[in-house]
Amino acid sequence: MIGFVQAGGGSTRFGQDKALAELGGKTMLVRTTELVAKVCDTAQIVAPAGRYQGAPTVVIEDRYPGEGPLGGIITALSVATTMAPRAEWALIVSCDMPFLTSDFLTFLCRRAETSSKQVIVPASASGLEPLCAVWNLAAEPTIRAAFDSGVRKVTEAMKRLPMEVLDEREWKRFDNENRMFWNMNTPADFEEARRILGETRAS
Repeated sequence: MIGFVQAGGGSTRFGQDKALAELGGKTMLVRTTELVAKVCDTAQIVAPAGRYQGAPTVVIEDRYPGEGPLGGIITALSVATTMAPRAEWALIVSCDMPFLTSDFLTFLCRRAETSSKQVIVPASASGLEPLCAVWNLAAEPTIRAAFDSGVRKVTEAMKRLPMEVLDEREWKRFDNENRMFWNMNTPADFEEARRILGETRAS
């Protein structure tokens, strides 16, 4: 399993690059990369060229900067195909989910390895969680064709693939507090994450 961390988005509502926001003494970029590295054979970062000097691992240049996460996913799958010809799957997660766990990501990766589908994605009350999914490398031509036709929404591209959706019954045991797919979009979200993690450390 090849792992990728999506970083380098606009962070417009956040007011600064949220990949560099620190929780527990580590940036979200480092935290997420370390988490992915625990469950994958390798973990690399997809980001605009030159964005993260001194990053904790290899940074792959996003081939479609400014075009949203779907372009980063296509970049990751394209690179994975050339990097490891025998690999079948890639775990791709966003860097702004502070409550992801290695137990869940391990479960997600193992589920993919026994699946006949091309993308394995959890679904929450908010809908599909496309920035925490496992993709078969064979999916790349289909989603690239969608991208070339003007599609930018990841969930819309996903729906063109044979897809396995993991509902709450599948992942709730990893997330009793219903926080796992919560992401930091605003400074208030960041402060809330700090508060929750502080409570966790104090308990």
